Amino acid sequence: MKIIEGGVTAPQGFWAAGVAAGIRKKGKKDVALVYSEVPAATAAVYTINKFKAAPLKVTEEHLTNGMAQGMVINSGIANACMGQQGMDAATKMAEMAAEVLKINSTDVVVASTGLIGAPLPLDTLEIGIKEAAEVLSREGGPSAAEAIMTTDLVKKEITVQLEIGGKTVTIGAMAKGSGMIHPNMATMLGFITTDAAVEVQCLKKILKEAVNATFNMITVDGDTSTNDMVVLMANGMANNPVVTMDNQYYEVFQAAITEISVILAKMIAQDGEGATKLIEVKVSGALSLGDARKAALSISSSSLVKSAIFGEDANWGRIVTALGYSGAEVDPDKVDVYIGDLLMAENGTGLSFDEVKASEILAKQEVIITVDLKLGEFEAKAWGCDLSYDYVKINAAYRT
Repeated sequence: MKIIEGGVTAPQGFWAAGVAAGIRKKGKKDVALVYSEVPAATAAVYTINKFKAAPLKVTEEHLTNGMAQGMVINSGIANACMGQQGMDAATKMAEMAAEVLKINSTDVVVASTGLIGAPLPLDTLEIGIKEAAEVLSREGGPSAAEAIMTTDLVKKEITVQLEIGGKTVTIGAMAKGSGMIHPNMATMLGFITTDAAVEVQCLKKILKEAVNATFNMITVDGDTSTNDMVVLMANGMANNPVVTMDNQYYEVFQAAITEISVILAKMIAQDGEGATKLIEVKVSGALSLGDARKAALSISSSSLVKSAIFGEDANWGRIVTALGYSGAEVDPDKVDVYIGDLLMAENGTGLSFDEVKASEILAKQEVIITVDLKLGEFEAKAWGCDLSYDYVKINAAYRT
């Protein structure tokens, strides 16, 4: 498997575009279309927020048969908490995309991101969808990735290639996310495309497992949005032997989807609102995978840990405090804590350490925290970012 440049149009048969329709301010791109030349096996994972937005509900209905051929996404307005008006708007959004793509509306995935509780401007959106259809191209991935951004500072795209049964398979992806990021799901949207041939039920299992290990292991601010979703489309145009849960190609394809998801998840965490540092928390020696994930997420979610990293303060006590309330099985007399490669606490007891070296480690843009529970064989990673003054500034003025 190798990482190459590209995004959602890197796999065979995928086209995309992103345009500025006028939903967002200052002429920023805000409508994206993604199209597959042939129907694609499609899976999705959704937020568990009880205020699940209309686009997700419509997408769930459309994917009951596990197939799709197009995706339409807008930024600026979330189309969430709008009742029947929101459902009608999301349905209309799919119909408008289907018309210009010349496919069935039930074969369209719908996604929105932005301000909650505001009506979707359908006339403006329709103009944008028509404009996007006119400029659909095999080179349109970057413009689509730009159009789905809200408070993101950078586009998030990645492509990997691998071999399955003697055929080169390409997986491309784009994502957005900067704030309201927390597991289940983290406001983030992810769109993954591949020309691999994959059985639908297998695709669903692979995506769910990848999401649990990656997108559900990132946190910026502890908020889970109404609109979060990750979609995976596989159109089979690579003509590889079909990946199923029972053949030898499952593990290699699973590894590739997980790897691309890890990369996107880290991009989202690193681009957290106001963030200056990426934080990676690795917990090893847990009695179960669930315990390892609980512990890693608790530490990476702690506002006090995040604040300490921002302030470059080697306060390992905040790390063990977050570990202690994580719900994971822990023996306080066995825990080791590292910041970078510097051992801060051994068997639950603080050690004398080189403050200069600690400061050098904490000054880096990526800070790695390692905790060894020394109880079992399971491990997990979680990603987050520091908590800076700018996070409050950004969110204090988000609506205005």
